[in-house]
Amino acid sequence: MNVHADLSFVTLIAHASIVVQAVVALLILLSLWSWWQIFLKMFQLRRADRETTRFEDEFWKGGDLSDLYQRTAQARTGGGIEHIFTAGFREYAKHRKQGSTSIVTLDSARRAMRAAYQREIDTLEASLSGLATVGSVSPYIGLFGTVWGIMNAFRGLANVAQATLVSVAPGIAEALIATAIGLFAAIPAVIGYNRYTHDVDRLATRYETFIEEFSNILQRQG
Repeated sequence: MNVHADLSFVTLIAHASIVVQAVVALLILLSLWSWWQIFLKMFQLRRADRETTRFEDEFWKGGDLSDLYQRTAQARTGGGIEHIFTAGFREYAKHRKQGSTSIVTLDSARRAMRAAYQREIDTLEASLSGLATVGSVSPYIGLFGTVWGIMNAFRGLANVAQATLVSVAPGIAEALIATAIGLFAAIPAVIGYNRYTHDVDRLATRYETFIEEFSNILQRQG
């Protein structure tokens, strides 16, 4: 007769208490959501970086800004830096037609670019707070499941005449699974949050630099 307890992952979860199973299910859902957001954000930031590089190369070729604006406005598929450029140049051209002073024209163009800049940064930062929440909360959710499971394991020993390691091991093992899954959900979320926050900051710096350089060009034209 096999006297060894089955300590496989599936068996431990199947025999765990309802609370521990609910904690494990919640952590698995949080992990799946965070991985989904990690991949979505990776593709989004890579696309934004490519579009920024492409537009900067085209912008600094020194062509006519009106032609560049027409092409960019008609494309409607550009990245964040193109939205900033079109917002600024649209406002600049509108005030030039109205005969506004150069100071008012430049100030309006800068405000339009700043508003477009903030919208683009908000889009890039979407879901990052969710990754931060998963990364910070998951270990505590797992710890709650572990504490609950260990409490049940020791409560079960009250009905055992002689407590041995064999009798207590399954209960403790199933409880520790919750902590392990909590760490499994938290670590990728924290890594993804830190990485993508750095990438967003780099893009934000490039956007701000472009706003300043484009403002100088508009000032010289005015």
